Amino acid sequence: MTAEYLTAPLVLVVFGGLAIMLADVLSKKAELAFLTAVTLATAGALAAACIVFDVSPRGLPETLTRYLAFDRMALFFDAVICVGGAFSALLAGGYLQEHQLERGEFYVLLLFSAFGGMVLAHSADLLTLFIGLETMSLGAYAMVAFRRTSARAAEGAAKYFLLGGFAAAVLLFGSALLYGATGHTDFAGIAESVSGGQSDVPLTIVAMLLLIVGLTFKVSAAPFHMWTPDAYEGAVTPATTFMSVTVKSAAFAVLARVLVGLFGDELSASGSTGWPPVIAGLAALTMVIGNVAAVSQSSVKRMLAYSSIAHAGYALVALCASFRVGEAGVSALLFYLAAYTVSNVLAFGSLILMGSYGKEVVSYDDLAGVGRRHPLAALPFVVGVLSLMGMPPTAGFFAKYYAFQSAVLAGDGMVWLAVLGVITSAVSAFYYLKVIVFMFMKEPHEGAPVAVPMRSGYVSTALTVSGIAVMALGLAPGVWVEAALEAARAFVS
Repeated sequence: MTAEYLTAPLVLVVFGGLAIMLADVLSKKAELAFLTAVTLATAGALAAACIVFDVSPRGLPETLTRYLAFDRMALFFDAVICVGGAFSALLAGGYLQEHQLERGEFYVLLLFSAFGGMVLAHSADLLTLFIGLETMSLGAYAMVAFRRTSARAAEGAAKYFLLGGFAAAVLLFGSALLYGATGHTDFAGIAESVSGGQSDVPLTIVAMLLLIVGLTFKVSAAPFHMWTPDAYEGAVTPATTFMSVTVKSAAFAVLARVLVGLFGDELSASGSTGWPPVIAGLAALTMVIGNVAAVSQSSVKRMLAYSSIAHAGYALVALCASFRVGEAGVSALLFYLAAYTVSNVLAFGSLILMGSYGKEVVSYDDLAGVGRRHPLAALPFVVGVLSLMGMPPTAGFFAKYYAFQSAVLAGDGMVWLAVLGVITSAVSAFYYLKVIVFMFMKEPHEGAPVAVPMRSGYVSTALTVSGIAVMALGLAPGVWVEAALEAARAFVS
């Protein structure tokens, strides 16, 4: 029965998507049923991933394990992806109904995109990697364009699709070169060929760089981040939430598998000639560009988009450190993505809550005074931005602490990244605290739009649960850190 248990998270999500497709054909007014199906599918997959976390992958057919890995790291990311998908669905249940955009295809796209992300996290072959990446990406492209009458949505989707197609082509070209250099498409065969010195070294180096470019595009790392602000701003906010947490987590999962798994040999992971200097440079550039650009934004949604770019840089710091500290760096990455997921859900969910029909929150000015008028509605926003800023005792504090600590443990060559991370985090305080200042210390200008929170049980539930998760990860991080360590230890060893 091991095979059935270990594959349960993937099966539940894909069958949930198929069930919603069937329900959408039979009934055009079954939004509650759609939301229930998504919640059950993602919650069931999350429960299955937690149950089988300590189960050894025995009894799986070789035809399956040849293409998909069922280690603890994959199951950890299954849980993170399902949490992000479930919260995004709950937010969509309130948002789409409030703004008269209810259509069943949103939930279908969300589930199939989440399934693609899970396949990506399980990838053990270049073919699986590409199929999972495209399955996830196609759903994300369509979700950005979900608001059919919006020019911004069309623009954001077009930019995301065109640049994403280019990144996919780069990734595919790199995969082809890697196959030519090693004669393998499976990760185990490629790693053995590279570490054993049996591959064509110049071709392998070019392939590695192309794979890094293709995958860092998906995590919104600079300088491959240009699509992010327009796509995040144009999409309906639940879709933005989904992309910022689920798509990013899945892309980091496979990036870790490629760098630490495929290119974890002494030459490829060298601090002078391998991928670590490349990732360190991308991390530094991403942290600086994301935070500096966020400071000048007048749109809260675009600010959160650039914030998402900056957080990709912080996560890259932990990934970069893994070449020296091994499981400590990978576990810091896993914990960071888990903490970032619930924190970002809280921030974007609060943005959804603040905008009722016809009064959607766009700018800082729209939030003026809302904290004094509606303090309970403003509280989740405050907790969310404080966690993203890294303020104790929230989840974001320990996420940044472990990421920067891994860089310090990696030695002198990495300490500068930790220092830069602390400095850019201090810069981020300006635009995060600006939200709180406007909510509690400003009054709207005469005749300006005034934010009126919506009434939605779905949104309130998502905010309540994610808020509890943010504080739980911050006040008692030990259990979650240990789970991340176990997942990292099984992967690195």
